[in-house]
Amino acid sequence: MVRKLSERNILPGYILVEADPKKFNGEVVQVLANTPNVIHFLGKNEPIPMRDAEANRLLGRVDDSQDAGEALIEPFIVGETVKIIDGPFSEFIGDVQEVNEEKKKLKVIVKIFGRGTEVELSFVQVEKQ
Repeated sequence: MVRKLSERNILPGYILVEADPKKFNGEVVQVLANTPNVIHFLGKNEPIPMRDAEANRLLGRVDDSQDAGEALIEPFIVGETVKIIDGPFSEFIGDVQEVNEEKKKLKVIVKIFGRGTEVELSFVQVEKQ
């Protein structure tokens, strides 16, 4: 059996550019605007930068909270109720079962179809209820 590796276009129709926002002058915007098949910039007349968390998620960097060096003002407590704000379980409510400060991860029990399911989430994917 031979495995075949293929590339997949994550955002067809979009151009993502990594650039320093301070150096993002009219010339760079001009080059992007004159790129073949570019109709306009999303939402505005000039490109808008992505937030670091969005870029990290797109690039597959799981621990974007560690890269940002975020520190919690109020730590999560086992048994506390939280609301999931990001990911496939967005808008679900669950109870914290375990807190891992080093990895900035939580294990949360979420009720799905009437049964408790354990989900591992990063600190940035939940908010206190």
